[in-house]
Amino acid sequence: MPRMTMVQAINLALHQEMERDPRVVVMGEDVGVNEGVFRVTAGLYKKFGAERVIDTPLSESGILGTAIGMSLAGLRPVAEMQFSGFSYLAMGQLEGHASRFRTRTMGRYSCPLVMRMPYGGGVRALEHHSESREALFAHLPGIKVVIPSSPRNARALLVAAIRDPDPVVFMEPKRSYRAFREEVPEDEEVMEIGRAQVVREGKDLTLIAWGAMMRFALEAADQVASSRGVEIEVIDLLTISPLDAATIADSVRKTGRCVIVQEAPRFASISSEIIAQINDRVLLYLEAPVKRITGYDVVTPYFSREEPYFPSVPQIRRGIEQTLDF
Repeated sequence: MPRMTMVQAINLALHQEMERDPRVVVMGEDVGVNEGVFRVTAGLYKKFGAERVIDTPLSESGILGTAIGMSLAGLRPVAEMQFSGFSYLAMGQLEGHASRFRTRTMGRYSCPLVMRMPYGGGVRALEHHSESREALFAHLPGIKVVIPSSPRNARALLVAAIRDPDPVVFMEPKRSYRAFREEVPEDEEVMEIGRAQVVREGKDLTLIAWGAMMRFALEAADQVASSRGVEIEVIDLLTISPLDAATIADSVRKTGRCVIVQEAPRFASISSEIIAQINDRVLLYLEAPVKRITGYDVVTPYFSREEPYFPSVPQIRRGIEQTLDF
């Protein structure tokens, strides 16, 4: 299997889905002639032409509103928000129309579209280019929220998102775009949306992360496992909404201890919801309070100060050790 970056793997998914299904169209700012600000859409315009790879004006609300209309007309639009920080301008279309179409029509119609967008920090960009706001989208009923962590699951989950009958927000951790390579099969591979993945089994503590934080979580788990001889179970969330609470509960029931790592601010976040689900389902199995390693409740700082803002391997390691020692 070829070894790919996440950018190449997402590009492969777009190429193959556009070949497979003529209803799939790609649209957004600079996605056509310029092949995308991160080159995620490289080669699509030359291969599929301007009718299926559409350069749009600088209007996020217009991009998503047009995508909604296309989906209702029978197409499968993949709309790119150039950075997630600009997607708020499309929130009215997402919340007021895309998320409600199935229930508004009593299930007669759906709104199959994908809103792709790079999110998160670590590439020395400005604050509107570096935010991790998955909790905003997860709070919208009717919207699925997917965050891959590696090239292979990014490709397989994007394929699933494009084929999903309902709107999917697909958040791409740009810190991981070119950070590492992974073997990605050239043949079709589809992952189920709504399922977390146990990427490492263990019996002493459950470590949960998603997106760019997965690499740091795994490194911290390696260090603690090596130094203390413990077995840490690591869960990659992959889908933020709907949350796979059953997999989390099964793991915590086994280990009795849990640490959650997220890049986003702490208040009213996905980690808050995970803790609530653990309390609802397996509270009496806990041997220590669930610990969170998170970003801070401030606007994402400029690049000169962003590294102290993000959870680090030493922070995660300390959190694991404190939870083990409780």
